[in-house]
Amino acid sequence: MKKKSLFNWNVRFPLAALALGFGLVACNDDDDTDPIIETNNVVEVAAANPEFSTLTAAIETAELVPTLSGDGPFTVFAPNDEAFGRFLSANGLSADELLANPELGDILTYHVISGNVASADVEPGRVNTLGDAPFFVSQAPDDSFWINGNAKIEATDVSASNGVIHVLDNVITAPTQNIAEIATALSTSDSPQFTQLVAALVRADLVETFMGGFDDDYTVFAPTDAAFEALYDALGVNGVDEIELGLLTDVLKYHVVEARRFSQDLRQDAVIETMLDDATLTVDLANMQINDASLDDEGLVNIHATNGVIHVIDQVLLPPTE
Repeated sequence: MKKKSLFNWNVRFPLAALALGFGLVACNDDDDTDPIIETNNVVEVAAANPEFSTLTAAIETAELVPTLSGDGPFTVFAPNDEAFGRFLSANGLSADELLANPELGDILTYHVISGNVASADVEPGRVNTLGDAPFFVSQAPDDSFWINGNAKIEATDVSASNGVIHVLDNVITAPTQNIAEIATALSTSDSPQFTQLVAALVRADLVETFMGGFDDDYTVFAPTDAAFEALYDALGVNGVDEIELGLLTDVLKYHVVEARRFSQDLRQDAVIETMLDDATLTVDLANMQINDASLDDEGLVNIHATNGVIHVIDQVLLPPTE
């Protein structure tokens, strides 16, 4: 895949502001003087900018200053204070509660990779971190880059003596449950979503298929309970147990793509192969649809699992028939 620079985004002003704040210096091709070499490491560079006060406090609390002050080199995907605020609000946490989290160190090292990776070298795909789990980079149609489908890289190439910093607009966390576990948990929540989907997977003996880890890659377009009820009405049945098993299995496989595709990876009019042989799905980004099913408009897309990603849809998709 051709490499594309992150500077394709419309972020010149924020990047300029960050350059001033961090002491980032560009070298003019017509200037015969040697470029100024950054002497502060990634921890010192972050600490010198007030936009990273929460990150700096977290690094100190997690006792990661010695590690990230080492030779490296390191590439740090750094959430700014606004990103931390967004994360805390979404999870009902205070800053003190975050700093007291015994897993704080794991959260922070999930934002760090080994090596000096400049923006021009960032590509879509799996990236191994200093933590115990990888994250996944997507390139959206507007050429912006995202991590795990929910954090956008806002500014790039902030230089440090032992690496480089790229700025995120959200905190990323590693998934801890697989697709089967997430679907089961949502089916038993206070507002259950997938009781019928889970029942269908059990009857078709497909649950184990979706119980893998990071080495597996699936995208599941998951119909809600309301979508299954509409299907039962259309078929004149009372539930999954009355649907012929072969048909039910084909229907379920038709909702699965054997690749990890976040919403940012989808393209207008793309035709996607599914787990069901010779059956494809068509993407309509303009209307946020997969075939005739709408992606959930309340944000239930990019539900990240260890073995893939879930997007909620409002209809059960029926595979084409001869």
